[in-house]
Amino acid sequence: MSTRFLRCAPAVAALIACSFAAASAGAADAPAKPAAKSAAKPAAKGKSTPAPAAFTVPDAQPDQVKAAELVFYGPYDCEFQQTVNVTQSPKYSGYVDVKHGAKAWLMKPVLSSTGAIRLEDVRGETLMVQIASKSMLLNVKSAQRIVDDCVCAKQREMIAEAKAAKAAAEAAPVKAATEAGTASAQPLLK
Repeated sequence: MSTRFLRCAPAVAALIACSFAAASAGAADAPAKPAAKSAAKPAAKGKSTPAPAAFTVPDAQPDQVKAAELVFYGPYDCEFQQTVNVTQSPKYSGYVDVKHGAKAWLMKPVLSSTGAIRLEDVRGETLMVQIASKSMLLNVKSAQRIVDDCVCAKQREMIAEAKAAKAAAEAAPVKAATEAGTASAQPLLK
Protein backbone atom coordinates (compact mmCIF):
# COMPACT_ATOMS: atom_id res chain seq x y z
CA MET A 1 0.00 0.00 0.00
CA SER A 2 1.16 3.52 -0.66
CA THR A 3 2.00 5.84 2.20
CA ARG A 4 -0.40 8.42 0.79
CA PHE A 5 -3.30 6.00 1.27
CA LEU A 6 -2.15 5.14 4.79
CA ARG A 7 -2.04 8.83 5.74
CA CYS A 8 -5.57 9.42 4.39
CA ALA A 9 -7.10 6.19 5.74
CA PRO A 10 -8.05 7.56 9.20
CA ALA A 11 -9.79 10.56 7.66
CA VAL A 12 -11.65 8.39 5.15
CA ALA A 13 -12.72 6.02 7.93
CA ALA A 14 -13.99 8.94 10.00
CA LEU A 15 -16.01 10.31 7.08
CA ILE A 16 -17.56 6.90 6.44
CA ALA A 17 -18.42 6.49 10.12
CA CYS A 18 -20.02 9.94 10.22
CA SER A 19 -22.10 9.22 7.12
CA PHE A 20 -23.35 5.93 8.60
CA ALA A 21 -24.18 7.67 11.88
CA ALA A 22 -26.07 10.43 10.06
CA ALA A 23 -27.94 7.91 7.91
CA SER A 24 -28.99 5.83 10.89
CA ALA A 25 -30.04 8.92 12.84
CA GLY A 26 -32.10 10.08 9.87
CA ALA A 27 -33.73 6.67 9.59
CA ALA A 28 -34.55 6.72 13.29
CA ASP A 29 -36.16 10.17 12.96
CA ALA A 30 -38.19 9.30 9.85
CA PRO A 31 -40.86 7.11 11.51
CA ALA A 32 -41.25 9.58 14.38
CA LYS A 33 -42.33 12.41 12.08
CA PRO A 34 -45.51 10.79 10.71
CA ALA A 35 -46.47 9.71 14.20
CA ALA A 36 -46.13 13.28 15.41
CA LYS A 37 -48.30 14.50 12.54
CA SER A 38 -50.99 11.93 13.18
CA ALA A 39 -50.99 12.78 16.89
CA ALA A 40 -51.44 16.46 16.08
CA LYS A 41 -54.46 15.91 13.83
CA PRO A 42 -56.85 14.60 16.51
CA ALA A 43 -55.92 17.50 18.79
CA ALA A 44 -56.82 19.96 16.04
CA LYS A 45 -60.22 18.31 15.53
CA GLY A 46 -61.01 18.24 19.25
CA LYS A 47 -60.59 21.23 21.52
CA SER A 48 -58.90 24.30 20.10
CA THR A 49 -55.23 24.58 20.92
CA PRO A 50 -54.08 27.67 22.76
CA ALA A 51 -52.76 30.48 20.58
CA PRO A 52 -49.01 31.03 20.64
CA ALA A 53 -47.86 33.43 23.30
CA ALA A 54 -47.77 37.06 22.23
CA PHE A 55 -44.34 38.27 21.27
CA THR A 56 -42.99 40.91 23.65
CA VAL A 57 -40.43 43.46 22.56
CA PRO A 58 -37.93 44.41 25.27
CA ASP A 59 -37.31 48.07 26.02
CA ALA A 60 -34.43 49.60 24.09
CA GLN A 61 -31.10 49.81 25.91
CA PRO A 62 -28.96 53.01 25.71
CA ASP A 63 -26.55 51.52 23.15
CA GLN A 64 -29.54 50.51 21.00
CA VAL A 65 -30.95 54.05 21.18
CA LYS A 66 -27.54 55.41 20.15
CA ALA A 67 -27.44 52.98 17.20
CA ALA A 68 -31.00 54.00 16.22
CA GLU A 69 -29.78 57.61 15.91
CA LEU A 70 -27.18 56.47 13.33
CA VAL A 71 -29.59 54.49 11.13
CA PHE A 72 -30.13 55.79 7.59
CA TYR A 73 -33.90 56.36 7.46
CA GLY A 74 -36.07 56.81 4.40
CA PRO A 75 -36.72 55.14 1.08
CA TYR A 76 -33.99 53.06 -0.58
CA ASP A 77 -33.55 52.32 -4.27
CA CYS A 78 -32.21 48.79 -4.71
CA GLU A 79 -31.08 46.48 -7.47
CA PHE A 80 -33.63 45.26 -10.02
CA GLN A 81 -35.81 48.35 -9.38
CA GLN A 82 -36.83 47.14 -5.92
CA THR A 83 -37.38 49.42 -2.94
CA VAL A 84 -36.97 49.23 0.82
CA ASN A 85 -38.33 51.75 3.31
CA VAL A 86 -36.74 52.25 6.74
CA THR A 87 -38.64 54.26 9.37
CA GLN A 88 -38.53 54.74 13.11
CA SER A 89 -41.05 52.47 14.78
CA PRO A 90 -43.96 54.55 16.07
CA LYS A 91 -44.92 51.77 18.47
CA TYR A 92 -41.50 50.83 19.93
CA SER A 93 -38.98 53.51 20.84
CA GLY A 94 -35.44 52.65 19.73
CA TYR A 95 -36.65 50.16 17.10
CA VAL A 96 -36.91 50.41 13.32
CA ASP A 97 -39.59 49.30 10.86
CA VAL A 98 -38.24 47.91 7.58
CA LYS A 99 -40.59 47.29 4.64
CA HIS A 100 -39.81 45.51 1.39
CA GLY A 101 -42.65 44.65 -0.93
CA ALA A 102 -45.53 43.24 1.09
CA LYS A 103 -43.30 42.22 4.00
CA ALA A 104 -42.47 44.30 7.07
CA TRP A 105 -40.13 43.63 9.98
CA LEU A 106 -39.55 45.22 13.35
CA MET A 107 -35.79 45.49 13.78
CA LYS A 108 -33.38 46.26 16.58
CA PRO A 109 -30.48 48.55 15.58
CA VAL A 110 -27.02 47.38 16.64
CA LEU A 111 -23.75 49.25 16.06
CA SER A 112 -21.02 46.82 15.03
CA SER A 113 -17.33 47.14 15.85
CA THR A 114 -16.63 47.97 12.18
CA GLY A 115 -18.98 50.95 12.17
CA ALA A 116 -21.70 49.22 10.18
CA ILE A 117 -25.25 49.37 11.48
CA ARG A 118 -27.03 46.03 11.77
CA LEU A 119 -30.80 46.03 11.89
CA GLU A 120 -31.69 42.68 13.46
CA ASP A 121 -35.23 41.34 13.09
CA VAL A 122 -36.69 40.80 16.57
CA ARG A 123 -38.02 37.42 15.40
CA GLY A 124 -34.61 36.32 14.04
CA GLU A 125 -35.68 36.02 10.40
CA THR A 126 -33.97 38.91 8.63
CA LEU A 127 -31.03 41.27 8.92
CA MET A 128 -30.33 44.59 7.22
CA VAL A 129 -26.73 45.76 7.07
CA GLN A 130 -26.06 49.46 6.48
CA ILE A 131 -22.61 50.74 5.49
CA ALA A 132 -21.69 54.13 4.04
CA SER A 133 -21.93 53.04 0.41
CA LYS A 134 -24.90 50.64 0.41
CA SER A 135 -27.30 48.48 2.40
CA MET A 136 -28.54 44.95 1.95
CA LEU A 137 -31.42 42.93 3.35
CA LEU A 138 -30.71 39.29 4.18
CA ASN A 139 -32.77 36.29 5.22
CA VAL A 140 -30.64 34.80 7.99
CA LYS A 141 -32.64 31.55 8.17
CA SER A 142 -32.08 30.64 4.51
CA ALA A 143 -28.73 32.50 4.31
CA GLN A 144 -29.80 34.36 1.16
CA ARG A 145 -29.95 37.98 0.13
CA ILE A 146 -33.45 39.35 -0.18
CA VAL A 147 -32.24 42.52 -1.89
CA ASP A 148 -28.84 44.16 -2.38
CA ASP A 149 -27.29 47.44 -3.53
CA CYS A 150 -29.84 49.53 -1.67
CA VAL A 151 -28.96 53.22 -1.43
CA CYS A 152 -30.82 56.02 0.36
CA ALA A 153 -30.38 59.79 -0.03
CA LYS A 154 -27.87 60.05 2.86
CA GLN A 155 -25.76 57.25 1.39
CA ARG A 156 -25.78 58.98 -2.03
CA GLU A 157 -24.41 62.12 -0.33
CA MET A 158 -21.69 60.09 1.41
CA ILE A 159 -20.73 58.38 -1.87
CA ALA A 160 -20.47 61.77 -3.64
CA GLU A 161 -18.34 63.16 -0.79
CA ALA A 162 -16.03 60.14 -0.93
CA LYS A 163 -15.62 60.51 -4.71
CA ALA A 164 -14.85 64.22 -4.34
CA ALA A 165 -12.30 63.52 -1.59
CA LYS A 166 -10.66 60.83 -3.72
CA ALA A 167 -10.46 63.15 -6.72
CA ALA A 168 -8.97 65.90 -4.53
CA ALA A 169 -6.42 63.49 -3.07
CA GLU A 170 -5.40 62.31 -6.52
CA ALA A 171 -5.07 65.90 -7.75
CA ALA A 172 -3.08 67.08 -4.71
CA PRO A 173 0.27 65.43 -5.66
CA VAL A 174 0.03 66.83 -9.18
CA LYS A 175 -0.70 70.31 -7.84
CA ALA A 176 2.12 70.05 -5.28
CA ALA A 177 4.57 68.89 -7.94
CA THR A 178 3.51 71.70 -10.26
CA GLU A 179 3.90 74.30 -7.50
CA ALA A 180 7.25 72.84 -6.46
CA GLY A 181 8.45 72.96 -10.07
CA THR A 182 7.54 76.65 -10.48
CA ALA A 183 9.02 77.50 -7.08
CA SER A 184 12.37 75.92 -7.99
CA ALA A 185 12.35 77.66 -11.36
CA GLN A 186 11.83 81.12 -9.81
CA PRO A 187 15.37 81.47 -8.37
CA LEU A 188 16.79 80.81 -11.84
CA LEU A 189 14.73 83.62 -13.29
CA LYS A 190 16.05 86.24 -10.85
